[in-house]
Amino acid sequence: MKINLKIWRQPNSESPGTLVKYSVPNAHPDMSFIELLDVLNEQLIKNNQEPVAFDSDCGEGICGSCGLMINGVAHGEQKQTAVCQLHLRTFQDGDTITVEPWRAKAFPIVKDLVVDRSAFDRIVATGGFISVNTGAAPDANSLPVVKENSDRAFDYAACIGCGACVAACPNASASLFTAAKISHLALLPQGNPERKQRVLNMTAQMKTEGFGDCSNHGECEAVCPKGISLDAIASMRREYLKAVFS
Repeated sequence: MKINLKIWRQPNSESPGTLVKYSVPNAHPDMSFIELLDVLNEQLIKNNQEPVAFDSDCGEGICGSCGLMINGVAHGEQKQTAVCQLHLRTFQDGDTITVEPWRAKAFPIVKDLVVDRSAFDRIVATGGFISVNTGAAPDANSLPVVKENSDRAFDYAACIGCGACVAACPNASASLFTAAKISHLALLPQGNPERKQRVLNMTAQMKTEGFGDCSNHGECEAVCPKGISLDAIASMRREYLKAVFS
């Protein structure tokens, strides 16, 4: 199958970028989208052209590095699917696909499709951890946790930090990402010691990094490859109010 591409090319964060047209005539329906970019880069290198820069990926939808805007949708239109697991069989022969990086002030473009998402790391560093020594796995498993809480914590822990929520949000909010980290630990007994300070520190850092605020558009939930619910944001807000007023 033949796939036409319009890819954002930008040499660095200071230089202006533009969409450049390419064509891959030897694409295969079973290729992932990342494999398509690999084939394109092989073509470009053979023609002594600069290959397209994009983040490497795990190919299993668990690292989040592959985040791209595909036809204006974070990770593409297939629900709960990261770009590395988006296959060309979801497109038609001869389709033209527009590929862009995440667009957010807090995610500055490094080159082409690569953005700097270290803002997420700094948010996690302020409180997305526990200091309690839980011992070996059998000791941790002996702690009683309500099943509803453990199930919800597991769902929130599935966040891979890809940044799709930020890219899709009209406010470029990191609320879903931050809320998933806060809510995950708030539901477990190991997370209780830092519970109040965690939500205060992480939400403050989120603001410092330049992310916008949540206005409940729901775009983040719609594009999240792990299907994390807006309920996480509601949970984060409850945690914040408890920390401030208790």
